Amino acid sequence: MTAPPRGVPTDEFRQRTRRAQEMMAHHGLSALLLTSEPEIRYYTGFLTRFWESPTRPWFVVLPCNGDPIAVIPSIGAHLMGQSWVTDIRTWSAPDYGDDGIGLLSDALRQVTPEDGWIGIADQIESHVRMPLADLRRLEHGLLPRVLVGDAAITRQLRLVKSETEIGKIRQAVRIADRAFARVGEIAHVGRPLSEVFRRFQMLCLEEGADWVPYLAGAADAEGYADVISPATDVPLRAGDVLMLDTGLVWDGYFCDFDRNFSLGPPSAEVREAHARMLDATLAGAELARPGATIADLFHAMHRVVNPSGSVMEAGRLGHGLGMQLTEWPSIVPEDHTVLVAGMVLTLEPSVEIGPGKIMVHEENIVIRDHGAEFLSSLQSHEIRVI
Repeated sequence: MTAPPRGVPTDEFRQRTRRAQEMMAHHGLSALLLTSEPEIRYYTGFLTRFWESPTRPWFVVLPCNGDPIAVIPSIGAHLMGQSWVTDIRTWSAPDYGDDGIGLLSDALRQVTPEDGWIGIADQIESHVRMPLADLRRLEHGLLPRVLVGDAAITRQLRLVKSETEIGKIRQAVRIADRAFARVGEIAHVGRPLSEVFRRFQMLCLEEGADWVPYLAGAADAEGYADVISPATDVPLRAGDVLMLDTGLVWDGYFCDFDRNFSLGPPSAEVREAHARMLDATLAGAELARPGATIADLFHAMHRVVNPSGSVMEAGRLGHGLGMQLTEWPSIVPEDHTVLVAGMVLTLEPSVEIGPGKIMVHEENIVIRDHGAEFLSSLQSHEIRVI
């Protein structure tokens, strides 16, 4: 199937900016200060792996009127210049004396009144990407203006994906689906789990991933102990349950789902656990339609995988997905976010098979007017056998 075009149309960036400015006016904010990769990319399209370096800070100012202003190290000027942003102010970084804070202060003072409030992301899953000393210097230099919370404006906008964004996530999912279909080529008894991890990432790249920033998994008899430990050099054994969970990227958007495999015929307990996770996934998907809440999805899945009602060690049964591997909201009983069309979520039930042994399953969906549409190819109730 043909891949969608790369990039995002300029009109879409303008629409995001206008919606943010309408919300800023409602909350009395004179500007937004963006400091993190997903925030800046959401409004500008600035896509680079250079964020892996912690040395240079990057800033974008979104005024209450007008287009964004980029305040960035000069090394990024050419790339930012290929975006729709035209006001690009640079300094030679790193500058041990003033690493862009003076330039940023000037930009913010230029577009805000003296009594203005400048919003900056301050809620769960956000961070301010600059040294604390620079943040304090910025606050002092802006007085009497003040930095305040951004009322979760960008988080709210990012929650509902455009068709352009959904197409990119779908493409990432298709690539992972193809890689998962080839696991039998790389996983066999006697091969170390660490080698399986390396080769699976190679499969993802062969199938079209831009990069594979996240790969988790495990392998052990009758389930596994956790899903976040690094792969070891322990060889796979007959009877092991192998789980691979990938978050690969295509054009700046993630997929995030896993698949379980049995090396040889699975035990009755493994078969039952796998089937129960699929039942839970389907129960969540059945309720995943506009008007339902995130908590509704949690309870639907939790009743299937944990009918005793005891506390789940996993903490959540899925989450948002898009420009980041995990996004707000988390599928927990305390989250009463109402589902609307365009939200992209993971459904991620887990079961405890025995003492210290679990299994986890994950699928990716998008909320449509009629209900949930699976982006990942829904796994059957039967665990895949190698």
